[in-house]
Formats: sequence, structure tokens, C-alpha cells
Amino acid sequence: MESKKLKRLLENRLQAPDRTMIYDREKETLRIENSQSKKGITLELSGLSGRYEAEKDKLLDQIVYYVDHALRVMNTSQRLAGMEKHIFPVMRSTSFPTETSDGKTLLYKEHTAETRIYYALDLGHSYRLIDREFMKSEGVLEDSLFEMAEFNLRSLSVEMKEDHVADNVFTFINHNDGYDASRILNRTLLDDMAAKSKGDLAVSIPHQDVLIFADIVNKRGYDVLAQMTMQFFTNGNIPITALPFIYEKGKLNPIFILAKNRPVDEED
Repeated sequence: MESKKLKRLLENRLQAPDRTMIYDREKETLRIENSQSKKGITLELSGLSGRYEAEKDKLLDQIVYYVDHALRVMNTSQRLAGMEKHIFPVMRSTSFPTETSDGKTLLYKEHTAETRIYYALDLGHSYRLIDREFMKSEGVLEDSLFEMAEFNLRSLSVEMKEDHVADNVFTFINHNDGYDASRILNRTLLDDMAAKSKGDLAVSIPHQDVLIFADIVNKRGYDVLAQMTMQFFTNGNIPITALPFIYEKGKLNPIFILAKNRPVDEED
């Protein structure tokens, strides 16, 4: 479907008296704002157009649900006090903005050459990315907030599903709680998976709602991982990176995978 057609469908579903919609033809984006506060959500139509062909109204329902909740959260006040157990890290690509649309600096830490860690206040059906002004106004120190987020992350369940392809084992974490990719920060989990691996341990976070471990024992495993990661990256609501990582000696190294070959390290 063309972006313009998807734009019209979304405009019909998202119209409301207190909203303004702005279409950028060059960037193929549709921004939905609260008319008073000017806070809003920007949708990238080019990526969503391909998904619409497969998902139809299901995708539209998801987008409407996401936008409605996000706008509601943006236009109500939140507090960190008393919400310490609801602070979590969230993974994003390094191309993700480091400032809000109104110029506030988001709280983040560098992770790899492909990924960055942001911090969020979980609000149930959605979450708010924490900016430095919000953190300081609540009297919370940066290091304390990092510790809270790491502790809360370790408390999340890690239910897994396995798939076997040509002796390679692919393990998926997919709770759809907004923090599946964040579980890559659980060092104990990564070390446990590495200890169980018979071959190379690859890790992939193509989008926010999936974490993939791959125990690679032959060339076929790399090919499958590359195809799988790209497919998830293309179809994810919040894409992160199409490059998998090799986990070795406690470090994650992004890799390029050449078809029918072992990976070539990004630095080579």
C-alpha cells in the first residue's frame, strides 16, 4: 500500500477535536499532536505500509491503541516518587532522538555501536521516556535511577521458546511487555545462555518486543539468523537493529553476516 493511502486510513481512525495531524510528504511521516500542548506521536508510514498488506485492520487497531494511550500519558502529570519499581531500561537504535520534541534531553547511556539504553517510567499500558529535567525535578540522582532500572529488569520473567534448524538452536523471549529487547542487559541471562551453548552464542534485538539467542554450530545457522533478524527488524513496531551480536567474554560485538558464510566482524 502507498503511504498516502495509509495516511488517509489513519487520519480517519485518529481524528479527534483536540488533535492536530501533520503529514510530511518527503519523510513520509504522520504526526498526531494534542492541539493545546503540541505534544504528540510521529508515525513512519513507509515502514507501516508494508505491514498493512499483511495485517490490515489488526495493524490499524494496534496503532490507534498505541497513539491513544501515548497521547493520554503525555498530557497528564507523572511522578517518580512511589514509582521506583516501575522504572526500566529500554533499548533503542543509535539513530533514536536524544531530545524530546520540546527540547528536553532524554536520559540515556551508550550500549554498543548499534544500540543505546534509554530509561522509562512504566505506566501500565504505555510508558514515558525519562528526561533529565523530569529526573531532577523529582530529586532523583542519575546513578540511583540506573540502579533502580537494572534491579527491576532482573525481576522480569524470561520465559523462552526454542526452535531447531540444522542443529542450530534459536531461543526467543517475547513477552510483549515493552522490555523484551531490554533483557539483553541482564548479564546473568547472557552468561547462562553462553554456558549452555555448544557453538558461538549470537544475540539479536531486531525490535523492541523480541530477544533472540542463537547457538550457532554451522554455516547454516548464520544464514538463518541473518534472515530471521531482518524479518523481525522489518516487521517490528519499534525497530532497533538488523545486525546481530556475538557474545564473547562478556562483550557484545555487532557482526555482518554474509550469505552462506561465517560472519565478518564489523570492525574488519
